[in-house]
Amino acid sequence: MLEQEIKLHVPPASRRAVLAAMDTPARAERIRLRAMYFDTPDRQLARQRAAIRLRLEGRRWIQTFKMAGQDALSRIELNHARPRAELDLSVYAGTPAEAVLAGLEDTLAVRYETDVRRVLRQVRLRTGVVELAYDTGHIRAGDLELPLYELEIERVSGRVEAIFTCADRWLRAHSLVLDVRSKAERGDALAGIAQAIAEASPDRQPGVRQDALSRFARPRNQRAVTLDKHGDASDALDAVTVECLDQIARNAVLATGLDVPAGHACETEAVHQLRVGIRRLRSAWRLFDGLADLPEGSLQDGAREQFGAFGVARDQDVLAGTVLPQLTEAGMPPLPQAVSEAIDVSELAGGVAFQRWLLSMSAWSAGVRAVPKLPPAISGSSAIRASANAPQSVLAAVPEVSEEASEKPVKIAVSLAKRLHKWHKRVLADARRIADLEDEQRHELRKRAKRLRYGISLSESVLPGKRVKAYRKRLAEFQDVLGEVNDLVVARDSLSALRDAHPQAWFGMGWITLRLESLLRDAQGKAKTLAAAKPFWK
Repeated sequence: MLEQEIKLHVPPASRRAVLAAMDTPARAERIRLRAMYFDTPDRQLARQRAAIRLRLEGRRWIQTFKMAGQDALSRIELNHARPRAELDLSVYAGTPAEAVLAGLEDTLAVRYETDVRRVLRQVRLRTGVVELAYDTGHIRAGDLELPLYELEIERVSGRVEAIFTCADRWLRAHSLVLDVRSKAERGDALAGIAQAIAEASPDRQPGVRQDALSRFARPRNQRAVTLDKHGDASDALDAVTVECLDQIARNAVLATGLDVPAGHACETEAVHQLRVGIRRLRSAWRLFDGLADLPEGSLQDGAREQFGAFGVARDQDVLAGTVLPQLTEAGMPPLPQAVSEAIDVSELAGGVAFQRWLLSMSAWSAGVRAVPKLPPAISGSSAIRASANAPQSVLAAVPEVSEEASEKPVKIAVSLAKRLHKWHKRVLADARRIADLEDEQRHELRKRAKRLRYGISLSESVLPGKRVKAYRKRLAEFQDVLGEVNDLVVARDSLSALRDAHPQAWFGMGWITLRLESLLRDAQGKAKTLAAAKPFWK
């Protein structure tokens, strides 16, 4: 059985309304679900992205095996009724689960449990039937617990588009948050913390607990993408898109504060990694432009607008956490604490505008190539507000393209190398005269250098390995200098707006000017080093 579902976290302010909506009309079924999840002590199932559980559904025990499907939306699910709370692995003979379970080298045992009260009903849409399940309860491992408040939307019949249409309606109505993590994934992480605490000596347990909780809320960094050098560009873009969206969605969850332990601040790095994910995705669109079909213009505009909105928050963090401490150490008298109005990152990440864009991109990645009914791009934060008020359905069906009309698949290795070479030449052309560029021109150079770096990273699996690594190291060194230049220019502009009311800002502007001169000399040297690198595109 192939399960396709979307999971939405229900924040505190929305829980009463979601429960009321689930009971309207009064056709909802209520059931208590208590489950035990099994794995080996060294997580052999979890490491294969699989899970097995025994769940008491009312008065019936159901044994369920789940493993990842071909995309982020799909999972293989096998259910078997059991007379009692005992596992029977023989039922998986001849199924996809057999190979996974046959390779286990240790005994399965309970690692964590869930206790959920579920409100369940079905909804019929034009494109299919979906099942809504609102779960409230907790995940427990040892003496640790995670709360559960989530709305699952699963396809029962019809097209997969139906679950996205339904999810969009609930997201807009109740400000819900897309969560790509399963209960099993969250439970496995919680069990890992409980296990680490239990294995530590009593005197070390508080420190182990603190460290483990910090790792639990660690932002999701970029990961390598393996492309088929003999494959076509469309498949390559699909693989890249799945990776980028996973990075964006997981960091968005952290930025909203979900599952972040008290006293563990990770917003700044989560926002940074979220923006890295968006920039990688936008770089991929430029890289594959003309080689594969790209998302609709409104989705691309939305990516740009959301990137900019989170960028304002990122600039504030850099100013407060990096530049101002440097200036204070250099002797600048303290500035007022509120240099500018702080942005609520959790509100931005959990906001309807960003979540709708993320849901629409997830639909595109799942093969629902539809036109999102979002407004055209608007400069600044007005676009973020406007997209939240767009028409109710985020998806509109588009005609299917017959296989006869499709073109021959485009091979990617040569095409990507040629495009990266072109980007390299453009970067070098401006890098050689970096000291003579205006601030905005240097900012554009920095964006092109980042695009080149991400393009190389996304294409690395089909490029000559040794040359790529050597080149990328030199490019990273050049880009790092450009990044510091950009941060200082942003900080200088912020201080400039304060100089009349706060004379100490003049000190900061002078220090930044001297530092920029030093950095630009360093950048010129690194540009020469980059120009001397052996080409990886041959």
